[in-house]
Amino acid sequence: MYASVLAGGSGTRLWPLSTKAVPKQFLRLTGERTLLQATVDRVAPLVPPDQLYVVTFARYRGLVREQLPALPAMNILAEPAGRGTAASIGLAATLIQARDPEGVMGSFAADHLIADTDGFQAALRLAEEVARQGALVTLGITPTAPETGYGYIQMGAPLAAAGPLTAHAVARFVEKPGLETAREYLQTGQYVWNAGIFIWRADRILAEIQRHVPVIGDVLSEIGAAAARTGGQVTPEVERAIARAWPRLTANVTVDVGVMERADGIVVIPIAVGWNDIGSWPQVAALHPADAHGNVVVGLPAGGYLQERTTDTLIYSATGRRIATAGVSGLIVVDTPEGLLICSKEDAQLVKNLAERG
Repeated sequence: MYASVLAGGSGTRLWPLSTKAVPKQFLRLTGERTLLQATVDRVAPLVPPDQLYVVTFARYRGLVREQLPALPAMNILAEPAGRGTAASIGLAATLIQARDPEGVMGSFAADHLIADTDGFQAALRLAEEVARQGALVTLGITPTAPETGYGYIQMGAPLAAAGPLTAHAVARFVEKPGLETAREYLQTGQYVWNAGIFIWRADRILAEIQRHVPVIGDVLSEIGAAAARTGGQVTPEVERAIARAWPRLTANVTVDVGVMERADGIVVIPIAVGWNDIGSWPQVAALHPADAHGNVVVGLPAGGYLQERTTDTLIYSATGRRIATAGVSGLIVVDTPEGLLICSKEDAQLVKNLAERG
């Protein structure tokens, strides 16, 4: 199996820890490994380093090489500008097809957490088997709550199984629902969260991109002509082809909306592997143990945080400075060299706006 890891996101909802210079995929949020490193670690037993491509921006190339020293330099794909996941994934697929016309690839975001690595790898093995037969496969997350921030996938008839895992035909994709609709989805047991994890043959996804988003398909075809001459390596010739063709892409198109919601032969494998996309500070808080008052303290030693009548609050320090709170509840306090953030948990999504202004 080949793999593409998308590592070009800005992570603005985790500002001021995640910045344009070092966004969240390059940070150690839960352990000794960064999110990017952990993503590669999860697929390493199935994907040799020379068959893994990282899609990022030129300004992050140095960070990728520093954090993934085993990754060949010619497997780093730098997009001139972000144009959505259809283009990012298609770019990796173009290089993979040039190496292996029937190669199966997985596509993974660099900023997800997976608690059950063994279960995740088992799902990838089943997905690879199904994808080799021509299906476009996605891994859906078994929902644990009526989340309104995720898209959903309705499962259809079962198609294949391996142990406790079952692959289903996809009945339909659903955009982010309201709360009552999300509750109904949860009760039926027919819906999973759309996590944006895909497995397919490179030639198959490229054909679907050409069919449904021909402007992207034409750009990828031009790049593919150069990639065919290099055997799928990211040489200066390929980089010049990318730089020459990419400006013709003027709109951001996600692979979900642009391709998956229109294509046939879509298969979903539901998984329960402790998935978290770490998309906000409250999600970071949920990854760490709370004290008796519901407070979570990260990055400070004993005695580094003082509180009086404080509940349900996240204290995250990247400076080591002492922090004290009194008479507050439901707050997020993030202290970094870049700046200090104080906001309510219920308004955590507004952090993105602050990051764009800062």
